[in-house]
Amino acid sequence: MLAADAATLLARPVCGMTWGWVGTRGTWATPAAEASLDRMAEHAVTWTALAYSALQATAFSTEIPFDQEPTVTDDEIVWAIRAAHARGMRVCLKPVVNVADGTWRAFIGFFDWDVPNEPSWTQWFEAYRAFILHAARIAEAEGCEMLCIGCEMVRADAQEAHWRRLIADVREVYSGPITYNCDKYQEDRVTWWDAVDVISSSGYYPIEQFHEQLDRIEPVVRASGKPFFFMEAGCPSREGSPDLPNDWSLPGAPSGAEQLRYYRTMFEACRSRDWVRGLMLWDWPADLYAVADATANDDYCPYGKPAGHYMAQQYSAWNEEAR
Repeated sequence: MLAADAATLLARPVCGMTWGWVGTRGTWATPAAEASLDRMAEHAVTWTALAYSALQATAFSTEIPFDQEPTVTDDEIVWAIRAAHARGMRVCLKPVVNVADGTWRAFIGFFDWDVPNEPSWTQWFEAYRAFILHAARIAEAEGCEMLCIGCEMVRADAQEAHWRRLIADVREVYSGPITYNCDKYQEDRVTWWDAVDVISSSGYYPIEQFHEQLDRIEPVVRASGKPFFFMEAGCPSREGSPDLPNDWSLPGAPSGAEQLRYYRTMFEACRSRDWVRGLMLWDWPADLYAVADATANDDYCPYGKPAGHYMAQQYSAWNEEAR
């Protein structure tokens, strides 16, 4: 995939939403999942990241049993891809590794060099390679428009040689554009952006910092010559969350107004920069709550909330401007 090809793909904005997280077996390919995708499609969503996780036991484990529960099955993944395509959405397949004991994946890590009789990056990347290549083969067979090869792997980011080998292996089985979803504040720290086709990151920036952080990210994107979009972004509908949008456990009462306030700032900032090619907002569950329960829901999903209506308006306008 040439950078020019990826740029052509993203000539129209990514008006996106992450769907189905965490990909628990049995929650995809159901009537509830069908209804959830229908509701999402009604919000001018033209891209979706189908995100699911495989679990390793601890941050120091070197086995990733992605074919076991609770991870969704291959049949469920194929179902979701086809269901999204049937609704006119482009698909970024997003396999993610999580840690079963609750440690954030950013802390997965080993000695910088391989040490005998100790778990190593070489062992871990061997397991991770099998996981990602399996997803890449599905993405190729089902015509996914993009593949995300990792998400917020902060300690692993420094393993440049391992990532370059993985990307080369992925290109042997997947012909579409490849992206990596770095964590917030890491856009100018990843040293191997030249190996992927699209730069993406998690844009959970405090509401007062959004323009400042875009100023920091812009030189990285300009220098790379690659398209950029936020693979994750958003804010819970909760009091206080605009100041800490990455904290899903922040105490506070439900507040659609606070989520809307964040969405207004986020969209204004991103749409004012021609190099930001869109947003893949976080997130839309496979088992969607009833619209009557929206005011009491304090999570990231904007369905039935003021932010959902605003998002649909902004996505419609963004797409129209790109025609």
